[in-house]
Amino acid sequence: MKNSRRVVQGVFLLLFLFLFLQTESKGRDELGYPVRLFLDFDPLIFITTLLSSHSVAPAFYLSLFVVLVTVLLGRVFCGWICPLGTLNNIAGSLRKSRGGERGRGWHRVKYLLLIFLLVSSLFTVQLTGILDPLSLLIRSLSLSIYPSFEYGVRALFDSLYHTDAKGIVQVSEAVFGVVRKGLLSFQQPLFNQGTFIGLLFLLVLGLNLVEKRFWCRYLCPLGALLGVFSRFSLLKRSVSEGCTECGACATVCQGGASPDKKGEWRSAECYYCANCDDICPRNAVHFGFAGEKQTAAMDLGRRRVLVSALAGAAAVPLLRSTPLARAGSRNPELIRPPGSLEEKEFLKRCVKCGECMKVCTTNGLQPALLEAGWEGIWSPVLVPRIGYCEYRCTLCGQVCPTGAIKRLDQKEKARTSIGTVMFDKGRCLPYAHAAPCIVCEEVCPTPKKAIWLEEVTVRDRSGGEVVVKQPRVDLELCIGCGICETKCPVLGKPAVSVTSIGESRSEENRLLLY
Repeated sequence: MKNSRRVVQGVFLLLFLFLFLQTESKGRDELGYPVRLFLDFDPLIFITTLLSSHSVAPAFYLSLFVVLVTVLLGRVFCGWICPLGTLNNIAGSLRKSRGGERGRGWHRVKYLLLIFLLVSSLFTVQLTGILDPLSLLIRSLSLSIYPSFEYGVRALFDSLYHTDAKGIVQVSEAVFGVVRKGLLSFQQPLFNQGTFIGLLFLLVLGLNLVEKRFWCRYLCPLGALLGVFSRFSLLKRSVSEGCTECGACATVCQGGASPDKKGEWRSAECYYCANCDDICPRNAVHFGFAGEKQTAAMDLGRRRVLVSALAGAAAVPLLRSTPLARAGSRNPELIRPPGSLEEKEFLKRCVKCGECMKVCTTNGLQPALLEAGWEGIWSPVLVPRIGYCEYRCTLCGQVCPTGAIKRLDQKEKARTSIGTVMFDKGRCLPYAHAAPCIVCEEVCPTPKKAIWLEEVTVRDRSGGEVVVKQPRVDLELCIGCGICETKCPVLGKPAVSVTSIGESRSEENRLLLY
C-alpha cells in the first residue's frame, strides 16, 4: 500500500505541476486546460465562499465529490491526493524518525482555525485563502518559488552564453530553447513581497524537520474540515485481539492518530495511508467496510471553541476599521483587474490564490499589501509602472476560481474601465519643458484614441515660439489600462498615471458625478 500511495501521490503532484505550468499565455486568449482544477475541488473554499458571498461559481460543486469520497473512504485526499501534503511528505523524509510523535494535543489547533475561518466567513470576511493548502501552494509557487526558479535558469544560461565558447554556447542555446518553450514564462515575472511569501512557504516545509507533516497535523484548516467528515466514513480501521500495543504503527503514522492505543485512536487524524497495516508484525490491523467503527471523541473544549468563534466575529470590525472604509473613500492606487466585482463583493470572494497574477501577460498584476486594508492582503492590484493591462487579454477572468473576477469576452473587456488617466503637468515634457513627446498617444490601444493631442504654441526661455503637442484625455474613452504610464519616458515618477477613479465596477468612484 505504501508503494501504491506513493505512485498515486506522484501522479497527482505531476498533474498539479502540469496544470500550474499551463497557467500561462501561449499566444492566444484561451488557456486550453482546466488550470484551476484543484481549486474547484476544494470544499473549504466552496463553503467559506458560500457563507461570505451567498453564491459560488458552478465549478465549485465539484468539491462535493471530495466530501463524498471523504465520507466513504476517510481523509484519502490528505494522504493520497493533496499536492502540498505530498511536498510535506518529501520534506519530512529528510528528518530521521525518532519513534512515535504524539503531538502534545496540538491537533486541536487546526479545528480551532477552521472555526475561526467559518465564523469570519459567516460575517462576510474571506480569510480562508491565506491558510487553505491549495491556495497557499499556488500563491507561493506563482509569486515566489517559480519566479526564483526562472531567474536562476535564465542567469545560468546567460552565464553560459557570455563564455563565448562556441561549443558550449551552441549546446546551451539549443537546450535553452527547449526549456524556454516548456518551462519558462514569456518574460521573467517578478512580484512585490515575493521573498516574504516564499519564506513563509519554506517555513511550512521546514516545519517537517520539527515533526513530519507538521502543517497537515496541526495547522491545515482543509484537513480539519475533512477530518470532521471522515468521522462518518464507511471505511473503517479495525485492530484484532492479536495487537500487543508494541508501538510499531505509531512510528509510521503520518497523521499522529495514536494508532497503537486502541482506546485513543483518532479516526479524524487518519490519512488512510495504510502504513500501520504494512508495518504491523502480527498483521493485527485491517481496513474494511465491515464492523463497528471505534474512535476517540473529538474533544476541543467548549472554551476553546467559544474563543475561536468570538475571534472570527471580532476579526470583522478589526480588519475593516480603516479610514478608507468610510463611504465615498477610495484608494486611488487600488486598481483591480477588469471584470472584478464591486470592492466589497470582490473581497468576499477573492481567496488570494495568485492565479490571476501568474497568468498576467505583462506582470502588471501584483499582490496587494495594505492598499485594500488588511482584509485585502495578497489580493491582485494592477501596478501600471510595472506592467499594463493588455487590451485584448481576458485570462485573469478565466483562471479566477471564485468569480471574484468575472470572465469577459474581448468586446466586453474593451468597454470595461478599471481607472482613469491623470497627467502631471509639472513632469510632462510638452507641458513643463516645451519638449516634443507623443508616446502616450501612440501607445493608447483604444480604436479611437482616448489620449489626443492639442497643438499649442509656447515660448522657450529665450522667447522663441515652439509648437508642441500637449496630451489630453477623453474621459468617455479611457479604460485605465495603464499602458501610457508603463511606457512614459519620464523616469522615476511618470508624468502620466492611472487612478481607480472612473472604474466600471463602482457607481460611486467617479470623477464626474453627472
